[in-house]
Amino acid sequence: MQLVITAVGPDHVRLADPIIHYVTGQGANIAEIQMYDHDEEALFAMLLRVQLPAEKLAEVRGAMVEIGRETKLSIRVWSPEERADKPRLAICVTYRPEVPLALLKAIQDGHIQAEAAVLIGNRPACRGIAEQFGVPWELVGDSEGRTNEEQFIATLDRYEVDYVVLARYMRILPAATCWQYAGGRIINLHHGLLPSFPGLRPYHDAYAARMLTYGATCHFIVPELDAGNQIIQQSTFTVPPGTKLDEIIRIGQEENEPRCLVEGVRRAVSREVQLHFHRVVVGGGMRG
Repeated sequence: MQLVITAVGPDHVRLADPIIHYVTGQGANIAEIQMYDHDEEALFAMLLRVQLPAEKLAEVRGAMVEIGRETKLSIRVWSPEERADKPRLAICVTYRPEVPLALLKAIQDGHIQAEAAVLIGNRPACRGIAEQFGVPWELVGDSEGRTNEEQFIATLDRYEVDYVVLARYMRILPAATCWQYAGGRIINLHHGLLPSFPGLRPYHDAYAARMLTYGATCHFIVPELDAGNQIIQQSTFTVPPGTKLDEIIRIGQEENEPRCLVEGVRRAVSREVQLHFHRVVVGGGMRG
């Protein structure tokens, strides 16, 4: 069984040693290890991907709780194989309803083999969509849309989420949040073609560049914003010369973005693709 262990916390010495010593002592085959020091945040982060027999999962989780208590690290143990037939999704939203609606319909129709465990918003705009599909709703933002990150992480843990889907969730996740769910567990929709049009206004930027083809990108999240090496799916549409920007944005938001994220999420949760050393690989290509 493939296990992904993430550890995040205040930076100091000898944080990785007890985790690595424990898993190697259990006979684990290490397929990936990455460690990061974010000096500006005094943050330590580590990802460890290992192979161990499935019967050891509960024992490893218990051991990591103890190590986390001793090191003051937040440690998570996750396996994409534990609920492989029907992984649990947290769909994160802000204002736009088109993308979460498309995802929930694709799940309902069986196109995406997953369970919508919770709809999370930093704004209340999409609450009605959760009620429409009978999905639990959680608001994690204040009156200005600022996210309480501790509440956000606690919500993901409470609903035992396998994958976090940012469905036009208009907040940048801090590094600590990214690393707690690292290893291909966070899926984002960017409403532009990467790497050409990153940033907050990709439609406007492409329009200013006189593009006739526009698109959206579904990618795994790593701490670098829209880094571009983690692309799962891209969808495009072409318009005739002279098409107004408002019409381009309408087509993108109502038709192209939902199509892009639905297919990207389907690929990720079915494990057609996975993230390995920050690169997208064909599913199964990371066994060591």
